[in-house]
Amino acid sequence: MGPTLSPMAAFEVRRSTVIPGSADRIFPLVNNFHEWARWSPWEGADPGMDRRYFGPDSGVGAGYAWSGNRKAGSGTMEIVESVAPDVVRVRLEFTRPFKALNSTSLTFKAVAGGTEVTWLMTGESKGVAKIFSLVVPMDKLVGPDFEKGLASLATVAGHPA
Repeated sequence: MGPTLSPMAAFEVRRSTVIPGSADRIFPLVNNFHEWARWSPWEGADPGMDRRYFGPDSGVGAGYAWSGNRKAGSGTMEIVESVAPDVVRVRLEFTRPFKALNSTSLTFKAVAGGTEVTWLMTGESKGVAKIFSLVVPMDKLVGPDFEKGLASLATVAGHPA
């Protein structure tokens, strides 16, 4: 018998950068989805994308839904944990092009030269997404977007990366 593929494959995508300045300056840019429009690497994926905000403006319960073209897809994000100025955890659910539920977090740690910001996404690839991930691993698919987003976050925070 040949090898069998499990129905799911766990993945982790992690990127970090040091942004000059304090977490107090950077945290609000992540803790409020209205601010993501200024730095998110996916904002330009579809200029005509429909956006809807729900819940409070920031912190736990704040949410964002989008629906766009094939590149943008559709889904929702909701802040499930917010501890200023240390961490923002987000429940990320995609409905198109694949159905997926992922956990993401941005953490902020004081280091020499500023704040180390780490963007982490974990989840499991299932069905079509799993087959796709065998061709293009999630780290290669999402990692460059995280890098672009962290560089934009640094610029918006007032300090280029």
